[in-house]
Amino acid sequence: MPKRIIPLTDLKVQKAKPKDKPVSLFDGGGLYLLVTPSGGKLWRFKYRFDKQEKKLALGSYPEISLLDARKRREDARKLLANGIDPGAVRKAQKQAHAEEMETFEVIAREWFNKFKHNWKESHAERVISRLEKNVFPYIGSKPINKIKAPELLGVLRRIEARGIIHSAHIIRGISGQVFRYAVATGRAERDPSADLRGALSPVKTINRAAITDPVKVGELLRAIDNYRGSVIVQSALKFAPLTFVRPGELRHAEWSEIDFEKAEWNIPAEKMKMKQPHLVPLSKQAIEILTELKKLTGNGTYVFPGRTSARPMSDNAILAALRYMGFEKTEMSGHGFRAMARTILDEVLQVRPDLIEHQLAHAVRDPLGRAYNRTQHISERRQMMQTWADYLDGLKAGAKVLPFKTKEA
Repeated sequence: MPKRIIPLTDLKVQKAKPKDKPVSLFDGGGLYLLVTPSGGKLWRFKYRFDKQEKKLALGSYPEISLLDARKRREDARKLLANGIDPGAVRKAQKQAHAEEMETFEVIAREWFNKFKHNWKESHAERVISRLEKNVFPYIGSKPINKIKAPELLGVLRRIEARGIIHSAHIIRGISGQVFRYAVATGRAERDPSADLRGALSPVKTINRAAITDPVKVGELLRAIDNYRGSVIVQSALKFAPLTFVRPGELRHAEWSEIDFEKAEWNIPAEKMKMKQPHLVPLSKQAIEILTELKKLTGNGTYVFPGRTSARPMSDNAILAALRYMGFEKTEMSGHGFRAMARTILDEVLQVRPDLIEHQLAHAVRDPLGRAYNRTQHISERRQMMQTWADYLDGLKAGAKVLPFKTKEA
């Protein structure tokens, strides 16, 4: 004959004291109170399902009273009577709740906060603004693992309808990064943005204008030498082809970054697009330009200051000078000095592509997949920059131009 269990009372539950080992106080029907050595009082329901003994947590006292615990026990027993495992039901409920909490917006903001420190502030602001204006209002509240490709396409179609096709492609890329982050962290199974390749209207690519014909490069360099505008702008125009940095990096160059003894320009990470410090070896010609310019702007912060030494040169100064010299916007741009160097160094001077890409501050990796550091191959890059400067001098002087070489397959 089974031992009769005397049901618990509120007073007995209240006065239950902890001991050295966990103590179980039974109420009957599988319900019991587990009193832990630390003083915790936890309601448990013991049952059998598929010939296995199982336990279900029903909450803790006093948040869950004796009466509440008995109600939860009866709910569990009703499930058992219908052949349903209450533990499995609880697990499914928790999973469903977790999915409801892990919406696209929640995951996107988690991803953004994790990676925004690697970006320029202006870029970070554009990323979150695009999500807030174009994505969150439509799928932000949906569990991220429930979003399918057609739903994301609907979001992008709205952007296309406003005539900003380029933005639709950018936002598809941002959304893809969010989905892949969710996959990596176990909150989604796959990235639906990958299924949308070819589903959006193509973007008409407009290449930045650049002079890459060596003969015309010589003409450009002679025009710069004869420029009669601002000495600071002329110096920047002379310096740009010798260093082929991005226009923003050129304008924001500071004297503190120039090492005349080592003939180097050390650009800090916060000024670089890839958020990595960049080292520019300076040719003899580049040093000569800086030496002369230092007499004029050396007492200020910026190498190429604007009208006031407290601010860098305007981003329109180079473009305006090029137009003044007769070079149309379809012919040459401030960014074009990079394409000029990349093309001629590769196709005419036959310089190793990885050296060129590294000097352009592009993402270059070694055979093991590791990112090159700022001083990688510095000796070879220094030689490349001097060879390039000497070659430009030859073009400017009207020397015989080397033909574009065809590389062997």
